Amino acid sequence: MLDGWAGAGSERNIYESAANTLGLFNSPCLAKVELRVTCKGISDRDALSKPDPCVLIKMQSHGQWLEVDRTEVIRSSISPTFSKVFTVDFYFEEVQRLRYELYDISSNHNGIKEADFLGAMECTLGQIVSQRKLTKPLLKQGSTVSKSFIMVTAEELTGNDDYVELSFSARKLDDKDFFSKSDPFLEIFRMNDDDTLQLVHRTETVMNNLNPVWKTFKTSLNSLCSGDHDRPLKCTVWDWDSNGKHDYIGEYQATFKEMRGAMDGRQVQWECINPKYQIKKKNYKNSGIVILNQCKMHSFLDYIMGGCQIQFTVAIDFTASNGDPHNSCSLHYIHPYQPNEYLKALVAVGEICQDYDSDKMFPAFGFGAQIPPDFKYMTVSVTVCVLFCVFPTYVYGCAGIQGVVEAYQTCLPKLQLYGPTNIAPIIQKVASSASQEMHTKEAMQYFILLILTDGVITDMADTREAIVQASHLPMSIIIVGVGSADFSDMQMLDGDDGILRSPKGEPCLRDIVQFVPFRNFKHGSPAELAKTVLAEVPNQVVDYYNNKGIKPKVIGMVGGHTNEQPNCHPYR
Repeated sequence: MLDGWAGAGSERNIYESAANTLGLFNSPCLAKVELRVTCKGISDRDALSKPDPCVLIKMQSHGQWLEVDRTEVIRSSISPTFSKVFTVDFYFEEVQRLRYELYDISSNHNGIKEADFLGAMECTLGQIVSQRKLTKPLLKQGSTVSKSFIMVTAEELTGNDDYVELSFSARKLDDKDFFSKSDPFLEIFRMNDDDTLQLVHRTETVMNNLNPVWKTFKTSLNSLCSGDHDRPLKCTVWDWDSNGKHDYIGEYQATFKEMRGAMDGRQVQWECINPKYQIKKKNYKNSGIVILNQCKMHSFLDYIMGGCQIQFTVAIDFTASNGDPHNSCSLHYIHPYQPNEYLKALVAVGEICQDYDSDKMFPAFGFGAQIPPDFKYMTVSVTVCVLFCVFPTYVYGCAGIQGVVEAYQTCLPKLQLYGPTNIAPIIQKVASSASQEMHTKEAMQYFILLILTDGVITDMADTREAIVQASHLPMSIIIVGVGSADFSDMQMLDGDDGILRSPKGEPCLRDIVQFVPFRNFKHGSPAELAKTVLAEVPNQVVDYYNNKGIKPKVIGMVGGHTNEQPNCHPYR
């Protein structure tokens, strides 16, 4: 980041952050335009080093220039092609003045204040749009014309403004360095209709590594392939050198149609070929393998804004290991002024999840208790689960997180804490509802099960089996360990350290479990706990629907979801 500025992705409209405060535009835009920047002939500062260029884009408002975005820094280049894409709204009736400023960012400093100003170019968006490619010299202080030029290319965004998220890696790349390993980076180019190449994305450089894993990035389908899934893409792998003379490793050709194969959870890979080696070397195979590990078409926000509801369910451990609730040492002790750990975890996570559920009615289960004969609440299984409900004879749920808290406090004195700690039945219960949603083939309901437990699971084999089966469903599981017990066995349920398998060896289709011990956040804020346990949920939601090829619904579309939420709670 430069000057502490939080850079936006290429999908961000550069005017959005300023439009509200500046009151720039009152009328709807005519079109959205993508702008790309290239510079030529930047003069060297000295004979020992080449410049490290970066371009700032500014907009004029009330006679002042306001920075709204900037490119990445390209090290040691006199003719950089920046991969950053600027998306702007085009207003035919407005004079939209833009200013591009070129700086040399020293490798020792990333700040603009310490950078060398190399020149600027001013124009209007109308000029760029009308010419499609606007090339102008960069002016230095005092309107002195430098030998450097800047070219801005404009392309209208069509209906293909969906964004795709891609994650690449490579293995066994050729080593181009004598005393260390190659420092690889990947460039992706789109083949235009006139056979010219347009840079779509340049990854960061991974130093000294023949098996690099590059950062995930986003790009619009318009930028990637102009909406044509069969359009050729040229992908080139380079070994970065500090003098800017990067060594060529190899290349391959791909299409977005091929990349879409990574949406179903599998990897897509290509051989990286150096044509010269292919001709000269008799036994030459390739210069490495490039792998697409992940391809996502939509974001979590797309699905939520498209009407997908989060169905939140709570399951609470009532085994005897929690201690007598009447004793102040018990994990279930109800202190008149201080909530216990169960309530803290419940409220921290539940208050976030309830914002994404339109009716805010949450089923609340308990497990591990003995149920008295006169217990008036709905009993799902006498030996395993109890459904706490604000309507004792109606399986519906509790009204908001406050309703869950009240149901917990009401039922607790009537239960005899017992055992064992079996959680497979509650996973299967929620999975039963999630399986009904799966058959709709729409992104309407996603299920989150929060399990609060104090001890080691006693039905681990059945739980592993239940989780593996649930990994095929629109469902995530959050387990919060309450108290000071040894939770080491719980870690195996969280797929962060490897793929969870059923007792029969069947692997999870995707990682759906997040486990955290509450004691790690005992002295922190509830927000810290919620942030940690919910961190993986957005990706789990997107992974599920992408793997199923299910797109978000569009609000207000004909035959689609509207602003009026359906009455479709799974526990009615």
